[in-house]
Amino acid sequence: MPLSEIFSAAILLLLVIDPFGNVPIVLAALENVAPARRPRIVVRECIAAYVILLAFLFGGQTFLAWLGLSETSLAIAGGIILFLIALRMVFRHPEGLFGDAPGEEPFLVPLAIPAIAGPSALATVMLMVSRDPAHRLAWVIALTAAMIVTTIVLVASGRLQRVLGDRGMIAVERLMGLVLTAIAVQMLLDGLRSFISGFAPPG
Repeated sequence: MPLSEIFSAAILLLLVIDPFGNVPIVLAALENVAPARRPRIVVRECIAAYVILLAFLFGGQTFLAWLGLSETSLAIAGGIILFLIALRMVFRHPEGLFGDAPGEEPFLVPLAIPAIAGPSALATVMLMVSRDPAHRLAWVIALTAAMIVTTIVLVASGRLQRVLGDRGMIAVERLMGLVLTAIAVQMLLDGLRSFISGFAPPG
């Protein structure tokens, strides 16, 4: 697989995971945690999310087969979910992307799930593999690269908040939301095109 496609997949996953948008969630979730312990918690949650995403990447097709779902339905559902997440990135809600984060030390929820390994990220990794299962290793590389960047951003969440400020973080999140909106629409159109073509009479 060309390196450009792996890079594009990594960028897509990075937009879906949205580490900059998750910075406020991380700060709120770790508010009552000692500053020295916060980086270890973030790394732990990122590793957990990475393992979950890998599980869906390798077992996603089997999971879809058990549920009797097609690749077309996954593409349409993934596009809708991405579009809804993108809208919440562009038009911020007071409660954030996934609702209020608890003040106590988090474990899996809400950081690993659903902030990092959320429905859109899970659907995206399954969709990538279902479209091209022969290049599973390339998707693993793309996911690993996206998770490394995500971990670095979230570990440095406190510094980013101080450097960029609230307005800067909002601007970055909205920019990522705009890009993700276009990707979501394209994914939805591809799914609809595939669905419609299934009804077309053979030529």
